[in-house]
Amino acid sequence: MQSHGLHAHLHLRAKPDENAIIRNYALLQGSGDMGNRETAQKTTDIAASGPDRREFIKLALGGAFSSTGLLATTRTASATVHKSAPGIKLCAQSSAKPTDEELLFLKQMGAEYVSVGSTPDLRTAEGFLQIKKRYADAGITVWNIGNTSVHNMPEVTLNLPGRDQKIEEYKQYIRNLGQAGIYYTTYAHMGNGIWSSGRATIRGASAREFDMASPNKVGVWADKKFYEPLSHGREFTKEEIWENYTYFIKQVAPVAEENSVRIGIHPDDPPEPILAGVPRCIFASFEGYKRAMEIANSPNVGICLCCGCWNEGGPALMHKDPAEMIRYFGPEKIWKIHFRNVSAPLPHFVETFMDNGYYDMSKIMTALVEVNFDGIVILDHTPEVVGGHYPEQAYGFAYMKALKNRAQAEVKA
Repeated sequence: MQSHGLHAHLHLRAKPDENAIIRNYALLQGSGDMGNRETAQKTTDIAASGPDRREFIKLALGGAFSSTGLLATTRTASATVHKSAPGIKLCAQSSAKPTDEELLFLKQMGAEYVSVGSTPDLRTAEGFLQIKKRYADAGITVWNIGNTSVHNMPEVTLNLPGRDQKIEEYKQYIRNLGQAGIYYTTYAHMGNGIWSSGRATIRGASAREFDMASPNKVGVWADKKFYEPLSHGREFTKEEIWENYTYFIKQVAPVAEENSVRIGIHPDDPPEPILAGVPRCIFASFEGYKRAMEIANSPNVGICLCCGCWNEGGPALMHKDPAEMIRYFGPEKIWKIHFRNVSAPLPHFVETFMDNGYYDMSKIMTALVEVNFDGIVILDHTPEVVGGHYPEQAYGFAYMKALKNRAQAEVKA
């Protein structure tokens, strides 16, 4: 079972938190190069002891490091990050109202954590507590409870009528999570849904396909569908998408901090630069994420790294592979991993089993072990297999567990 540990309180009052300043500067020193965690540690060692410490703090508070954003990484007011128990947590996708059989299946797989999609009747703090208790009685921790109504909101991403109402709905969702003791949620910022062009066969199984050349492309989210050439009647600019993200995140980040909830932002699926007149310019590259985290400027805003989406983009679009993203951002900003593989990068891909896509998924698990990741790793979209949900989950969960055990043994050795 997960131990919730202690809240980490970050304050900047009349007296600065000198240790936090040193720690944040060290992280920034290591941020220019994904392999510079050693540089960050050396910076901490130098600044944290001896006569250099006082001078270092004086320079920091005097603005000598303002160009790097040193002090911007430390929030004012009562920002809190709910600490996770150590270790990689393998997680299963499950329902809001599991049957006894479903709970037994999770126990047989050895799944101690679940990510749950809520039903409309349970989207309150009381409803979330009900979901949480049902699993807790079976010895399982609910890590995340999703709400499709406030996930992929065109009103927010594109500044459509009803934007402020959707933002208020999202804020209340965050408050409900905090009241229920659920300290993580995934958010996606796509303005016209997840796109597919049909189904294809992969190793005898039916799987999602996307082909930019297909006339059958369609974006889908919940009960909405989006089509080319213009999903919302006009072309949007990159500047609009960035402005709309900033407007949203500046309002919801303080609420997340007040309620100790982490928001992990999911990549665009697929990360095609423009789809039906809507740029996918933020959560579709390393640079986009880096800038988005800087704008949020919050310890409670981070990343849900969907490795499937990242592999869809590939090096040409994303500029770092999944393992490099993990080593760059680390467990300080990456809190959830969607474990998925695809046949090839854009413009044409098919979702595959984890072992027969183009990317070596063992690299992801090794990177997670190396950075001491303490979030969840969960099976994402998967090809349809004979027998349905149970064998799909069992195959994926076992594969992830084997990779985790192997990575831990190799890193330890």
